[in-house]
Amino acid sequence: MNKLYNDINTYWKNRFGTKVYKIALDAGFTCPNRDGTKGKGGCIYCDENGSRAPYANIKQTIKEQIIQRIQYLKKTYAAKKFAAYFQSFSNTYGTTKECKEVYDQVLGIPDIVVLSISTRPDCINLRKLNLIKKYSENYETWLEYGLQSIKNETLKWLNRAHTVEAFAKAVKLTKNKNLMVCAHIIVGLPNQDKKEIIDTAAFLSDLGVDGVKIHVLHVLKKSRLYDLYIKNEIKMIDETKYAELVCLFLEHLSPSVTIHRLTGQGTDTNHVAPLWALNKTETINKIQKLLLQRQTRQGNRYKQNE
Repeated sequence: MNKLYNDINTYWKNRFGTKVYKIALDAGFTCPNRDGTKGKGGCIYCDENGSRAPYANIKQTIKEQIIQRIQYLKKTYAAKKFAAYFQSFSNTYGTTKECKEVYDQVLGIPDIVVLSISTRPDCINLRKLNLIKKYSENYETWLEYGLQSIKNETLKWLNRAHTVEAFAKAVKLTKNKNLMVCAHIIVGLPNQDKKEIIDTAAFLSDLGVDGVKIHVLHVLKKSRLYDLYIKNEIKMIDETKYAELVCLFLEHLSPSVTIHRLTGQGTDTNHVAPLWALNKTETINKIQKLLLQRQTRQGNRYKQNE
């Protein structure tokens, strides 16, 4: 089935001639929303692992994590090319020197073609962008920023401890350095309606982001959202409505934006709700089938801001 959206896997395969396998890394960074610099307790949906992949071993160096994972992927999938993905917590939250020492561990490892750094929009500055820019000489280099919502009141409820304006500023600074930007958004937030979804697509398209990761709001054990969920103070979106909102978002998003993720979930051991999110393949297929039924695709209703 031909995909009706501009997915990152196809983009990378066309560019590098083969599938690119992403290696999620834990560099030991923390977050200003956890250590009290910005806020306390972190985002309400985040658990103590900060989105750490199950296979990421914090006791290993970055180089060791990469080499071990490459060996596994080559043996299991005959993989040839890889993306080094600094995933856990905020991966620019340190001095420029500390960041360089971490990122430099990627250098010299064969077959890595992409470098992706996930962080918060309030954890970047020109000095760090100048550092990261140097890596773009050898790797396709991405900065991944969490936006989550285009409403500041929702960001406050999520305990993000940054604003929509801070996100926009970070994107503009990053794009000025000709680095690629991937924005993270959440679908299924309280009081989120169709207009907000359409406005989010327009906002990100107008900013010129290169990629988007779409997450469903989901409950993890040992998160602040879990406490709200067990008190029945928050309800999860159902799969049908989620698929409808994602399709609506894709329709209004610029067709040039790559889609890095259509949904997401925790591990089998820490994911509480919604249970349907554990079957990611089924959800992705449902979104694709709905696009077919509506005879639409990404960018079909996109209107460029002139």
